[in-house]
Amino acid sequence: MAKAKGRRGQSSEERPAFDAAAFLESAGAARRVVSYPKGTILFSQGQPSDTVMYIQKGGIKISVLSQTGKEAVVAMLGPGDFFGEGALTGQTIRIGTATATTLTTVLIIKKNAMRRLLRDEPSFSERFMSYMLARNLRIEADLVDHLFNSSEKRLARALLLLARFSDQSGPERRIPTISQETLAEMIGTTRSRVNFFMNKFRDLGLIEYNGDITINTSLLSVVLHD
Repeated sequence: MAKAKGRRGQSSEERPAFDAAAFLESAGAARRVVSYPKGTILFSQGQPSDTVMYIQKGGIKISVLSQTGKEAVVAMLGPGDFFGEGALTGQTIRIGTATATTLTTVLIIKKNAMRRLLRDEPSFSERFMSYMLARNLRIEADLVDHLFNSSEKRLARALLLLARFSDQSGPERRIPTISQETLAEMIGTTRSRVNFFMNKFRDLGLIEYNGDITINTSLLSVVLHD
């Protein structure tokens, strides 16, 4: 039996995976590409929420400031991640602050243009929905992590996630430079505790830590160990 043909005579098995980045760049939506130096604030908590952003390269830290002035890092994002998507759900102001953690290039899409893409382009809508479902699962896992795991396990998990553990191959993964203060904010502990565990992981050969951080996949044993 002949295979069903898609556009341009390609079978469904032959068509490449949907490339969200390439589509966003060619879809003709109201968007612009901007590069931000390390430390630049892309938007601040309380500012109008009217765009959705897509990271082409670099990294973004999402943080939230409480009424008492305490800051918490709620997400560290990298290439292929969307952020600011609350604009699509009726969120009129930003509930967090987005800061570039390194030289970062971002595709900025107007809220109404993003809504039209989701409505009119089924392939993109499906890809975006899959991304958001995966993000929700990650948030649930983060909550469980904070409720039930020790600070040592939380740090190990944070390092593995920063290394995009599932996206890279080989026994080692490098992660962007990140301060111990930021790691402490991410896992809800003190800088001194982070320093203690980082030194412990290094002594055990689980990481190489001298400014830049290289993660050995054996660090996963800390997360899995009861």
